[in-house]
Amino acid sequence: MGSSEATRARLSVTPLDSEPDARECAQLMASSEPWITLGRSFETALSLVRDPSREVYLARDESGVAGFLIVCMTGAFVGYIQTVFIAPRCRSQGLGSRLVEFAEERILRVSPNIFMCVSSFNHGARRLYERLGYSVVGELTDYLVQGHSEILLRKTIGPIMGPAVTR
Repeated sequence: MGSSEATRARLSVTPLDSEPDARECAQLMASSEPWITLGRSFETALSLVRDPSREVYLARDESGVAGFLIVCMTGAFVGYIQTVFIAPRCRSQGLGSRLVEFAEERILRVSPNIFMCVSSFNHGARRLYERLGYSVVGELTDYLVQGHSEILLRKTIGPIMGPAVTR
């Protein structure tokens, strides 16, 4: 078994359910790219992971928090993956793919469309999402910070008004 397969086998993904974990996620986000460039403070990050209108899932391995995921299942883009965070020590090991797949399984139970944004300067994440089947559907220039765009991505199994989602 390769190192990424071993990591995958030892990883658990569960709903975020404690304040210490929420604070750890916020600290990790606020001290890591792309959120540093986006100006995301600890307080802003903490309000995101505490937001009761979002679903937050925590990925843990034997060393602790390996990553987390924030999904929005309300609003104009039901099935919006708001955040995919991978701890720096866990990057390039397949965890991003695993968390996106986890989000897709959750979203596809109720919606045939999955949306997310990726910052224009986050080339590695954009390559990953395109490899996972996401297509660019729009660009929001200077949306979060001056000089950078947010690229709106979509992956779909059909239109909203199609047959009921059965996954």
